[in-house]
Amino acid sequence: MTTDLDTLLTALYVHVDDRLKTPRWRGRPPRLTDAELVTLAVAQAVLGFHCEARWLRFAHAHLHGMFPCLPQRPAYNKRLRAALPLVKRAIRSLAADSDLWLDDVWIVDSTPVECARSRETVKRSDLAGWANYGYCRSHSRFYWGLKLHLVCTPAGLPVTWTLADPKIDERQVLAALIDNEPELSVARPGLLILADKGYIAAELDRFLAARGISLLRPSYRNRGTPQPAEALLKTVRQLIESVNDTLKGQLDLEQHGGRTVEGVGVRVAQRILAMTCAIWHNRTIGAPITRSLIAYDH
Repeated sequence: MTTDLDTLLTALYVHVDDRLKTPRWRGRPPRLTDAELVTLAVAQAVLGFHCEARWLRFAHAHLHGMFPCLPQRPAYNKRLRAALPLVKRAIRSLAADSDLWLDDVWIVDSTPVECARSRETVKRSDLAGWANYGYCRSHSRFYWGLKLHLVCTPAGLPVTWTLADPKIDERQVLAALIDNEPELSVARPGLLILADKGYIAAELDRFLAARGISLLRPSYRNRGTPQPAEALLKTVRQLIESVNDTLKGQLDLEQHGGRTVEGVGVRVAQRILAMTCAIWHNRTIGAPITRSLIAYDH
């Protein structure tokens, strides 16, 4: 096996087709199977196509041998939005199939997912009631959209994630993610979570301690006694930022193009699946760089 896009897509198709059985369709089944749809969505994310019309023109011209029954844009968009649960299952299946899955160290962070800029777009957007105004400290600016909360291993393998209103406290989101799937932490005794200053809260510390989870994050300056292992965060802080950089720099998370709840959800999941697939495949073939998609984006 090599770091080749055809090899990556073939391995993904076989995995999804073998392990993620979907209910049979009533009536005539679609010509493009669910496994082919997921594989096509990953290829779109890896190759950096934001516009579905341009992507399908490219696929008809260059990928017809791999996907002989390509749909038109309306059918592709409809099938992709309906496939959000399948994409989430594919992310979890690939992650659980990796040797990194049972890592007892997690990193957690949140990053903005902008959905609109003009006031008129905000007023008529179908995301109203879910998206909201938030502040991005990294870029010192306000934005309108959602916030992606991602829990992953130090190598970047996604464990769990969610999209939430940016005004919701990220500490509450972390607690909800752990409470929603308690089996994830139970399977990792002595779990350690690495986070930034935004997760400082005595209530969160008590919540995690009751579940046997340790939280390591920086302390405020001149406030309290630093934790004994806090110096270790300086060497792993870059890990937290590099995962978000992969999603934004290599997979164009900020240019998702979603305009509805289902549209934004599946486009974010599409990019997380592409990153998960690359990590899973790179570990399988023994590639020197675990989270790099550069070998597949041409």
